[in-house]
Amino acid sequence: MNKKKLIVPLIVLLAAALYFAFFHKDKTLKFVPENADMVVLIDMKKLTGQYISSLITHPSKWSGSKKKDQKTISLKDSGIKMPDFIQIFHLKDTKFSEWYSVVELKDLEKLSAYLKNNQFISKGKNLFQKDQVFLKIIGKHCIVGTSFLAFDHINESLSQSSPKNTLNADQFIDNTLGSISFIAGQKIQNFSIALKADEIEIKNTSATDHFTAVISKFQKKQHFLEIELDAHNVKKYARFFGKNIADSTQISYLKATAEIEQVNDTIISYGYDDNFNEIEKKTVQKIIQPNYVIDLQSSVPEKTWEYFQHKKWINDQGQFTVIPFQPNHIGRNDKGLTIRSTRKPIALSPNLKESYIYIRNNPLLVSSLSTLTSVEKRILSDIDYIFYGNKADNYWVKIKAKNGVLPLILRW
Repeated sequence: MNKKKLIVPLIVLLAAALYFAFFHKDKTLKFVPENADMVVLIDMKKLTGQYISSLITHPSKWSGSKKKDQKTISLKDSGIKMPDFIQIFHLKDTKFSEWYSVVELKDLEKLSAYLKNNQFISKGKNLFQKDQVFLKIIGKHCIVGTSFLAFDHINESLSQSSPKNTLNADQFIDNTLGSISFIAGQKIQNFSIALKADEIEIKNTSATDHFTAVISKFQKKQHFLEIELDAHNVKKYARFFGKNIADSTQISYLKATAEIEQVNDTIISYGYDDNFNEIEKKTVQKIIQPNYVIDLQSSVPEKTWEYFQHKKWINDQGQFTVIPFQPNHIGRNDKGLTIRSTRKPIALSPNLKESYIYIRNNPLLVSSLSTLTSVEKRILSDIDYIFYGNKADNYWVKIKAKNGVLPLILRW
């Protein structure tokens, strides 16, 4: 057979193989329950393509940076069928910390080996746990979550779902790496997720110059935390602490500045000597202590103060006990309340008349989080700052990493 006649069929086959490997996607979202109010989607084929593209342009990673332990089982060999879109969801009327995902199984024995290899503990009835990750095997599916409380409900909900109610990825994601979507009845509000060389962006607008200008004002400062929120954002974030707390406190504006430092803390204890005489023992340890000032403006300051007293958030020493870092002092003024740390007072930054949250990374913060794994500490240490900005209907979250030789997708 003429070899030239084989070229065209081979090219067609190669093109078809590349299409199905990287571009053809099953957009049916079979594993999102009807009562989900938030959905996070990750386009795995786009993520794979971005990884390969970054790998090609960075030859230093071709040979592999480190040899992995031969006994370690990777996620791709865990017996889980990797979907084209990873579907992570939050259910209505559950804690914000509760997130779930459902995947299909293709090899139960491999999954069992993966769980054992990663030190998951069996809780009985096909339920496993490692730290704050829970996993339950139900038939040919596996439910993963930061809690196990809704596992049975999710299984029942998915078994009763009909094709008419099945969601499609196009409702949430528009040719981006990922998306975060808020669902309220028939209304869906989408935010795109983009992974760049040294930053992650979550936004619903392309007009980010205004937010960039706000960030630039913080670059000359060294404060750990800067917050300024209008009434709309105060009410939005107050829901994490209680549905009606914003209405009860009448807080219409929040401004906060904070920094952290390492200080010596003296602990006094008592014991007895050989003659049973009581002796005082002093132990000095280093702790991370924040210095902060918080300005809360209210339409009715008296009502805000009375609410705080009713909740017993103000003690007899005039301290705001909701903040665990003592000592502090809370006082009233014509516009609202002010809470200050008293060990080392700091000044409040000027008002920008914007709504934002800016968190600058600090090595002291990483060192104080003893519960994190070495990998988690390494990732956290690599972050430069986190910014949230809101103006009208435009939202932007930026997680900026430190500049590095490798892009984030090859670093993390």
